[in-house]
Amino acid sequence: MCPEQEEILEETEQETPAEAEVIEEPQVNWEEKYNAEHDTYLRLAAEFDNFRKRTIREKEASYGNGKADAVSKLLPVYDNLERALNQPTEDAAYKKGVELTMTELVKIFTSLGVEIFGAPGDAFDPNLHNAVMHTEDETLGENTICQVFQKGFKVGEKVVRFAMVQVAN
Repeated sequence: MCPEQEEILEETEQETPAEAEVIEEPQVNWEEKYNAEHDTYLRLAAEFDNFRKRTIREKEASYGNGKADAVSKLLPVYDNLERALNQPTEDAAYKKGVELTMTELVKIFTSLGVEIFGAPGDAFDPNLHNAVMHTEDETLGENTICQVFQKGFKVGEKVVRFAMVQVAN
């Protein structure tokens, strides 16, 4: 071997132990890393569970909202039938037809879970009734509905239309 090759060989032998020290990795705390990954996994699972529950609630609410929307579209028909029933007529067949139609509509509302409210004598509830008039009447109690201009409707807990009423005292 030539002197230059010997010199290079000596240098590489001297560098080898130093490189071995650099290659040796420091101790990694695997328990901390595992706990961090486990925590991330639990958070992701909880977020997915919340998403699933929220989606179910929204799906149920959309069905109720659709039903309430359909009922609100039928309310003018109900109002017109009610006005027709209150009009005096001599045609018995006409009156009977309107009564049967109204009875069938109310039956359909009942099957859909629609509650009709707002009758004279009921207690006034601002969450259900819209007071458009006020009267002083000593024969009626405090906050009592004395006249109903338009009935109220609700599906479940959702009010589709507030009852338009006159309140006494």
